[in-house]
Amino acid sequence: MMGVMVSEETRTSTSTTMPGARAATGEPMRTPGAPAPAWWTRLIVVGIVLAALNLRPAITSLGALLEEVRDDLGMSGSVAGLLTSVPPLCFAVFGLAAPRLARRFGPGAVVCAGMAAIGTGLLIRPYAGGTAGFLAASALALMGIAVSNVLMPAIVKRWFPDRVGSMTGLYSMALALGTASAAAATVPVTEALGGDWRSGLAVWAALAAVAALSWLPLTRRERGEAAAARTESAAGGAAGGLRMTRSRTAWALAVFFGLQATAAYITMGWMAQIFRDAGVAAGTAGLLLAVTMAMGVPLAFVIPRVATRLPHQGPIVVALGLCGLVGYTGLYVAPAAGAWAWALLLGISNCAFPLALTMVGMRARTGAGVAQLSAFAQSTGYLISIPGPLLVGVLYQHSGGWGLPLALMAALMIPQMAVGILAGRDRTVEDEATR
Repeated sequence: MMGVMVSEETRTSTSTTMPGARAATGEPMRTPGAPAPAWWTRLIVVGIVLAALNLRPAITSLGALLEEVRDDLGMSGSVAGLLTSVPPLCFAVFGLAAPRLARRFGPGAVVCAGMAAIGTGLLIRPYAGGTAGFLAASALALMGIAVSNVLMPAIVKRWFPDRVGSMTGLYSMALALGTASAAAATVPVTEALGGDWRSGLAVWAALAAVAALSWLPLTRRERGEAAAARTESAAGGAAGGLRMTRSRTAWALAVFFGLQATAAYITMGWMAQIFRDAGVAAGTAGLLLAVTMAMGVPLAFVIPRVATRLPHQGPIVVALGLCGLVGYTGLYVAPAAGAWAWALLLGISNCAFPLALTMVGMRARTGAGVAQLSAFAQSTGYLISIPGPLLVGVLYQHSGGWGLPLALMAALMIPQMAVGILAGRDRTVEDEATR
C-alpha cells in the first residue's frame, strides 16, 4: 500500500469517495469539522511507526537462526521450505478478512489486536515443543501481521489525507528498519542471552507488546466512528462496479506482485543460509541479510516518486530485474568473495515491492478502484508466491547444494520483468474491468 498512498497523493488528492465505498474498504468515517488535537496526531504517528517496525521481524529473525532451529527441532529441508512459505499464505488468507474486521471493530482496534497476536505468537513459538507447535505459533504471529499490513495504509490515508506521501515514507522506513534490525541483531542478541536460539527469537515479542499498548488509546475513539461507518455502508451499499478478473492490467499486476513476493520471501528465508553454507560466519550472514533488507529504507522514498513521474514504469521494472539476475549469478559463482556486492544488488532488486504498490495506485482512477485493485493484486499475488520458498527448500535438500535453487531464482526474474512491463503501461483498470 505504500506506493498506493504516494500515488494517490500525487494523482487523486482532490477526488471524492462515496461513503459506502469508504466504509467498504474498512476506513472509518471522520466527523467533518472535527480535527484531531495535536497530541492525538502525535500518538497516531507513534502507533504507525511502532506497528510498521513489527511487520517483518517475525520472518527475518527466523532466517538468521534457521539452521539452529532446524537442527534442534529436527526439521528437514522440505519442512523448512514450508516454514518460509507460511508468511505469504497467511498474508493471502488472513489479509482478506481485514476490511470486514475493520468495519465491525474499527481499523485501530484490529491493528491493536494484530500487534497482540504478533507478540503472543513470537513469545510462544520458540517454546511450543516441536515443529507443529512452532508452525502454529508462527501462523498466529503472521495472522497479526497480515491484518495490520492491509489496514495500516488505510489508517495513514484516514488521518493524514494531506500528508499521505510523507507519512507513507515514514511508514516505509520503519518497516524496512524493523526488517533489517531483526536480521542484523538476532544473532548478537542470541549470543548475549546465552546462545539459546529460543531466547533470541522470543525477545522480539517485547517490541510487539509495546506497539499493542500504543494502540490501546486509539481504539476507544474509533468505536463511534466504526458504528457510523457500518451504518453508512448499509445505506450506501457495496462500492464499485469492477470485475478485476476481466482486466489484463490487473492480472499483470497480480502476477508481478506474486513474483516479486516470491523473490522477497526466498531471500528473507534462505539468503543467510546460502552465505553460511559458503563459509560465511553466522553473524556476518545476518549482517548481509540486514544490508539487503536495509536497501528498502532509502529506495522506498525514491522509487515511488520516480515511478509517478514516468508514463511507463517498465524501465524501472527492467532495472530492478537485472539487478536480481546479476545478484543470483554472483551467489552461484562467488558467494563468499562477492557477498557484500550480491547483498546490495538483491536489496535493490527486492525494491520491486514499493514499485508494485505504486503501480497499483496508478492503474486505477478512484480511491475505490485502487482499493479493489489492491485487494485483487495482493491476495492473488501472495497465493502465487507460496510455492517458491517451499520449492527452494526441496531443491536444496535433494540436490545437496544451491545450484538448482539459484537457477530457479534467476529464471523467475524473466517473467517478473515481462509482466512488470505490461503492468507498467499507462492505462487504468476502469477501462478494462467495468461491468
